[in-house]
Amino acid sequence: MQKLNTTLVYILSVVGLLCCCVYGLGTVAAIIAIVVATKEIKKYEANPDQFVNGKAMKSARVFAIVSLFISFIGLAFVIWTLVNPCAFFDWYIGMFENNPNVPAESMEQIYQAAEEAGCR
Repeated sequence: MQKLNTTLVYILSVVGLLCCCVYGLGTVAAIIAIVVATKEIKKYEANPDQFVNGKAMKSARVFAIVSLFISFIGLAFVIWTLVNPCAFFDWYIGMFENNPNVPAESMEQIYQAAEEAGCR
């Protein structure tokens, strides 16, 4: 009995989650994980008696799909930030402006970055 390579799929899926907001890198890792998982599942379905962890590979593929979905959300946020930086700064400043735990120096840096982007 052979084992399917679930470890690779899980590692790529976790990388996809960790890099979900890094300019699309998480999306790439998650897509690779789904492709690898699909190939492994096809091998399992062709000869189910030859492999012992077919259900584990199906679970790994589901995790990869979830990772891809979360990575798409992160990618959409990055694209939104690049396309509309002023809306991003308005949102970001609104979150921290009245928070007493945020130091005044940090708020000054945020205001300065917004001004440099032409938003204030």
